[in-house]
Amino acid sequence: MKFRTPSLVLALAIFACAALTLAAQKKGAANSVPGVLAQDKAKFTIKLDGQTVGHEEFEIGPNGGGWLAKGTSDIKLPTGASSKVTGTLTLQSNGAPISYEWTAQAEKTNGAHITFANGVASIILEMQGARPFQQDLTFNSPLIAVLDNNLYYQYAVLARVYDWTKRGTQTFPVLIPQELTPGSITVESTGSATADGKSFEGLKVTTADLEILLLLDTNHRLMRLEVPSAKVSVIRE
Repeated sequence: MKFRTPSLVLALAIFACAALTLAAQKKGAANSVPGVLAQDKAKFTIKLDGQTVGHEEFEIGPNGGGWLAKGTSDIKLPTGASSKVTGTLTLQSNGAPISYEWTAQAEKTNGAHITFANGVASIILEMQGARPFQQDLTFNSPLIAVLDNNLYYQYAVLARVYDWTKRGTQTFPVLIPQELTPGSITVESTGSATADGKSFEGLKVTTADLEILLLLDTNHRLMRLEVPSAKVSVIRE
């Protein structure tokens, strides 16, 4: 049996300690990416007129120097129609989108890849049975809210992007990727709110067609979403 010399053993020990320290530093850096976003992982129950019609699982966390927010929803309506939608959003630390990919499986499988740069969204749309379609949409700010159909975790991102130190009414450009629809939304703090006997912080999101109420906990995590006109409720499990 051969024994290492003391100097070699010491060198190996120093190397191991240095490697562990570096790994810990990298892990710490990943968990402390500066900006407005925060880690979150949960499952939502989606209800229509009080009846459960689907679920969404999502996760938001650091990714390199930015953030990754990903969610998948499975919905089956009372009419029998069903769909599965997945959306993956990469973000800067201030919440501005870098890229977005979505796939939707219903009667056909469709999807798109979108990149964002200097307030321009470059979209490549892939529809089953058709050639890829490309389109650019221009916005007046790089801080664009991506709010896709049936992916409610993106409202959790919006609740972080809202400037809570200023409060009041704030306006954001918005993109609904599955509809290739640009527009704008207003977001406004409504103060305390209650639902099912629990207290929340309220945030009202107003679009051209809808009014959406976000109910948040004290850490501004999305706990519940209500669309009264559509009789839709999304509740964290």
